[in-house]
This record gives sequence, C-alpha cells and structure tokens, in this order.
Amino acid sequence: MKIILQKEVEKLGVPGDVVTVADGYARNFLVPRGMAIPASKGAVRHAESLRRAHASRVNKAKGAAEELAGRLTAKPVVVNARAGEDGRLFGSITTADLAEEIGKQTEESVDRRDIHLDEPIRSLGTHEVSVRLHPEVTATISIQVEPEA
Repeated sequence: MKIILQKEVEKLGVPGDVVTVADGYARNFLVPRGMAIPASKGAVRHAESLRRAHASRVNKAKGAAEELAGRLTAKPVVVNARAGEDGRLFGSITTADLAEEIGKQTEESVDRRDIHLDEPIRSLGTHEVSVRLHPEVTATISIQVEPEA
C-alpha cells in the first residue's frame, strides 16, 4: 500500500515521503496513529508542502545548532573539583556534571546524553569533549579542570 508520511517514522522516512508498506502495517499502525495517510492525487500534492515545511524546519534547526556550537567553543568551560597532590581527582567528572557546568557558565542547555566522553574525567588539566547538537553538527568543547580552593 502506498502511503504519505505525516510524521517522521524511524527507518521509514520523513514527513512528505511517499512510501510503500505492507497493508496491515499501514491500516493497523500508521494511519490510526496519524503518522500517515493513504496516497491519492490530492494527497501527493499535500506531501510536497509537507516535505518543504520539514526541510525548512531541519535547516532552521541546523543553523541554530551551528550558532550554538560557535558560542560553546568560544571559551573553555572551567570545572572545579577536589583533587589530590598528584593531580588526580577524588571521584570523577561525568557527562551530567559537564552538562550542569555548561548550563551555568554559558546559559545554554545541553543534554547530558549529547555529550560524548570516552571515559569520565579523573585528572586536572584541559580535556576535549565532543557535544552532538544536531545530527549534522558536533562541537568540540575545551574543559579546564581546576582544583577547588
């Protein structure tokens, strides 16, 4: 059955896409939930407007993410932590801690799940952290870990 997606469906498409799916999948799942409508001549014209609207939303979101990436990479984020004599931290700095500090210092909210750390930060100094702001935009932020006074 040919349908036109009204909402983004994972592994199927974005709004405005005309796709062919199994009859039962369309009739029992997609159409009742408002995710799709059956394809007809008038609906195909409507699909074009959906596709244009979706593309403009995606471009606007990408532009906002690039702007945010510029603001985040402008200056390092300073994190104070308790440390021993040899420069090792008591405990570690996790993505949740980093998200909170980025929010305090830059007044920009970043979700902890978007911050990528290979492993938690356990030493003083400068560390590089990547933050995924959009599927196509990733910012590399400098984190400066300093001992508490």
